[in-house]
Amino acid sequence: MNRFEYVRADSVADAIRALEGPDAQALAGGTNLVDLMKYDVVRPRRVVDINRLPLRTIEAMPDGGLKIGTLVSNSELAWDRRVVKRYPLLASAILAGASAQLRNAATTGGNLLQRTRCYYFYDPSTACNKREPGSGCSAIGGVNRIHAILGASDSCIAVHPSDMCVALAALDAIVHLEGAGGRRTLSFSEFHRLPADRPQHDNTMRAGELITAIELPASDFSENYTYIKVRDRLSFAFALVSVAAALRIEDGAIVEARLALGGVAHKPWRDRGAEQGLRGKVPDQSAFSSCADAILHEAKGCGQNNFKIELARRTIIRALRQAAAGTPQDQADKVVR
Repeated sequence: MNRFEYVRADSVADAIRALEGPDAQALAGGTNLVDLMKYDVVRPRRVVDINRLPLRTIEAMPDGGLKIGTLVSNSELAWDRRVVKRYPLLASAILAGASAQLRNAATTGGNLLQRTRCYYFYDPSTACNKREPGSGCSAIGGVNRIHAILGASDSCIAVHPSDMCVALAALDAIVHLEGAGGRRTLSFSEFHRLPADRPQHDNTMRAGELITAIELPASDFSENYTYIKVRDRLSFAFALVSVAAALRIEDGAIVEARLALGGVAHKPWRDRGAEQGLRGKVPDQSAFSSCADAILHEAKGCGQNNFKIELARRTIIRALRQAAAGTPQDQADKVVR
């Protein structure tokens, strides 16, 4: 681990000033950053501890939504009674991730900033465009079983690892940011980015910016929803494929659909055209199969991960069935039924 300056911020303004320096990183729960530093993957010159900032509340919004402070822990968020009642898809996705101990430490803002779990990204002795731009991508032609089937590029085929972010994508969350240039908001779909030829940039944050909150707009997906996570083992494993599905059904027909996939791309993956295609349809096998085909029509494997295309198709269909039936995946059981 490299030598670094440690700064403990007492206000948001202090944190922003400290983050303006070169190679500065914010420290909240540290569940990802500390690992990256220990593996010598990232070498910040300054670590800015933001844990004293007043960003640990969950506030009701006038429109019926919720505003979640960046330092709210994953456990606090998953078990908040308002989240459980009004946004159970989010609670379910959080409980599908990591372990209870990690959820107690990990924060809302930190979850958005997780780095990929690509084997080569974590190994500084190998070529990785995400870690060292221009060095190449060892996963292309290498061990790529867990890698992307959608939105990849010739520079990077890594995937985003978060479960929580998949649900936030489906719920059309809004990201609140603050930096030297002032405050701004981004839709969740705008926050993360695909790799293209700059895979070192996971998101569209500006230098020195801080995530201050995540906003959940009012929604009506508390009945017909599910979060399915397919993985190599039933606990403490990242998704090979995950699906957050939410439907609004009236008079036997789908009037609104939300679908987001994890484990398949550099960011949580949504296809709004495929969602639109479900509107007005009877929630049955034919509609769900057509939706899965639409989402995956440009999916492409890299050899070892070819199986993920069919796995994603089946998981999408299973998730839509569960959501339509109002029988969400049990995250305590974890077995997909």
